[in-house]
Amino acid sequence: MLSKSSPKDQIENENKISELPPVTVHVSKPVSKSQITIQEVTNKKQLHQFIHLPAEIHKDHSNWVPPIYMDEQEFFNPKKNKSFEVCDTILLLAYKKEKVVGRIMGIIHRKYNADHNEKHARFAFFETWNDAEVASELLHFVENWGREKGMEKLIGPLAFSDKDPQGFLIEGFDEPVVIASNCNFPYQVDLLEQNSYSKEMDLVVYQIKIPNPIPEFYLKIQERAIRMNKNMRLLEFTSRRKVKPYIHPVLHLLNRTFTEIFGFVPFTEAEMDDFANRYLFLINPRFIKIVVNPQSEVVAFVIGMSHIGDGIRKAKGYLFPFGIFQIFRAARKSKQLNLLLGGIDPEYRGKGLDAMMGVKMFESAIALGKTNIDSHLELETNVKVRAEMERMGGKVYKRFRIFGKTLTDQRSDSLVSTATSQPPAGKNGRSVLK
Repeated sequence: MLSKSSPKDQIENENKISELPPVTVHVSKPVSKSQITIQEVTNKKQLHQFIHLPAEIHKDHSNWVPPIYMDEQEFFNPKKNKSFEVCDTILLLAYKKEKVVGRIMGIIHRKYNADHNEKHARFAFFETWNDAEVASELLHFVENWGREKGMEKLIGPLAFSDKDPQGFLIEGFDEPVVIASNCNFPYQVDLLEQNSYSKEMDLVVYQIKIPNPIPEFYLKIQERAIRMNKNMRLLEFTSRRKVKPYIHPVLHLLNRTFTEIFGFVPFTEAEMDDFANRYLFLINPRFIKIVVNPQSEVVAFVIGMSHIGDGIRKAKGYLFPFGIFQIFRAARKSKQLNLLLGGIDPEYRGKGLDAMMGVKMFESAIALGKTNIDSHLELETNVKVRAEMERMGGKVYKRFRIFGKTLTDQRSDSLVSTATSQPPAGKNGRSVLK
């Protein structure tokens, strides 16, 4: 996740977290000799601990990439993250004595549940050391929270939508960690399975070697597609300024084409602007390809960006004062191109528009020194997209899994009690930044 504030706002927010309102504090009774307690995040200190705990857990994890911390502060702030308006949420920390040893977020997406006729709670941002007791207490707390709100199933890792990191990595632990995806230790999967979580669905990631030179048969497919679509125009860009008028049309098309994608929540107009502010400054406009029809309506698009994980790691998650330059430098040096988004209007599928955009993307990638492409996450059941990736020579090199567990009427075996030491939380049970 990357910050959607202006650089000026980002600098001002770098060391500031908004004040929290009084809320209900949920505390578990000590469990065995380890003295584990679970507390809801209710103040600035705890939110800071929640956000920064993964850096402690993964400090010796060479492949881990930190988040952009100022973006994390905005993400967990309901004034700036409008997803809180349609969700019930809870943020939890696990303690052994006074040491924070785990975290988890519970989410009930009321709008998504209503639209899909589901009663699902979600968990996300689940982090612990390899401690079965701590993991169980955190998971059981969220299970009981969801059950008390009438939910029938708990699934995750899944946050507000598929735009957020989803699933735990189960294959490809040594491969590069790309933006908006999770990086976890194998034991985190084991901890879920030990608590009766099983596969809900898998998402796969393809690695595509960029052919140089581009094979003749690719070029012939492109030529045929161009002949079939003489009234279509493929737009390429060298300036971010010229991209901006197409941002809303592209994301409106995304809203129309992603309706059946698991976890997808349509962009609002405000979220479209946020998305542009968050990503556009990092994207080389040469990696944006758009097809328009004779009425200049966007009917297809694909967006990629250079891999920046090494830059974020060197910056330790901080854009300022010098982190942003390390990220830009990493983008220029990287040999990997990560696909972010793509879509084709259903009325224009099967006309070769994907081939037109694909060859042009290869050409831009070769010109800028890229040698391979990361497809980002694709549902394992999305056979059409998977077939396209494999037609381009793609091989699955990472696999993520979303887990699920049915919530029975009986509370989970966790010694949890609720202690009200402050006035109750506001409506919708929100417990984080106001």
